[in-house]
Amino acid sequence: MMRCIIVDDEPLVRELLEDNVSRVPFLELVKSCKTALEALNTLQQESIDLIFLDIQMPRLSGLQLLQSLQHPPLVIMVSAYEKYAVEGFNLQVADYLLKPFPFDRFLKACNRAAELFRAKRAASLTEPVKNNDFFVSVDYSLVKIVTADINYIESSKDYIKIYLASAAKPVITRMSLRTIEAKLPAGAFIRTHRSFLVAIAKITAIKRDLVCIGATEIPVSETFREDLNRVLRSH
Repeated sequence: MMRCIIVDDEPLVRELLEDNVSRVPFLELVKSCKTALEALNTLQQESIDLIFLDIQMPRLSGLQLLQSLQHPPLVIMVSAYEKYAVEGFNLQVADYLLKPFPFDRFLKACNRAAELFRAKRAASLTEPVKNNDFFVSVDYSLVKIVTADINYIESSKDYIKIYLASAAKPVITRMSLRTIEAKLPAGAFIRTHRSFLVAIAKITAIKRDLVCIGATEIPVSETFREDLNRVLRSH
């Protein structure tokens, strides 16, 4: 399942895209955004795999939004103007839909994005785990986080709680779960829930809707269950 958002300032286009997304079984619509700024806020709060992105929007264009993202998800650009296609593909978008487009063309773009998504996931699982220790800001100071010491991370609104094996209390810092996920070594952590990121090597037991790290139980949502099962089967 690919979690996606729609970003377009035209209500009719958003409605069409929403309807199209609902007809594709491997897509889950997280949010339909009117502006790029609304999309940016969603990207900071949610785990998103694919963006259907309009180009010409007020204040912040689709291209400007894409250029501002350090680790962008897959993008299918949606535009009434063919002239932006080259720039879009230079930014490595999955596909470029020229308005108006039929459903079969939309589906073709989605299938292409799904292939890229699967390839990206497979590469992350086979990539060697590296030592990606990093610093976070805590009460006007910088605290070093040793990646191997992390048990799991919990998102709470604009903050995250980093639970360490060596500490009784979590480290709390202002950051999105998506931002810290980009700092962690690929293949070492797995989302079990929109609010939880778990170190795979620290999982000691699995229950129906939970994974356990010792006595600590962490929820598993239906959205991430398939990814979790696939990763655990490979370990």
